[in-house]
Amino acid sequence: MYNVCLRILNHEAEAEDVLQEAFMDAFSHIGSFRGQSTFGAWLKQIVVNRAINHLRSRRLELVDMESNRFGEDDGPDFADPEPYDEDGVQLEVDRVRRAMQLLPEGYRVVLSLYLFEGYDHEEIGNVLNISETTSRTQYLRGKKRLLELLN
Repeated sequence: MYNVCLRILNHEAEAEDVLQEAFMDAFSHIGSFRGQSTFGAWLKQIVVNRAINHLRSRRLELVDMESNRFGEDDGPDFADPEPYDEDGVQLEVDRVRRAMQLLPEGYRVVLSLYLFEGYDHEEIGNVLNISETTSRTQYLRGKKRLLELLN
């Protein structure tokens, strides 16, 4: 749960504080847990919501891409056909984690929610109060920027 907070907030002390607040919320509202999902999934939703609310308190501003016109085309998104080197996985994970920390907040949050937390673009749009199109655009641009940072 700490890693969820850290990926969203990109600040260790804030992640610790938000996680503690999320646990306090969860335990003070344990009676509302209905067992419709696992306890872990219920707790993770509280943690993600708490982290997103904390970002909002920092005045996170995501640009609505539908209202802006950009001349660049992100183009199709193709998977890399070559397999990755399994021996260097941990080094690559560390490189990606460090590069993710360098991304602008909007890109980092959308990438984290989509790639690590399993949210779809509609859910991300609802959580962040942005359109689904904006979520997709932030994801594609964030992924492009992440790849630039990794190269």
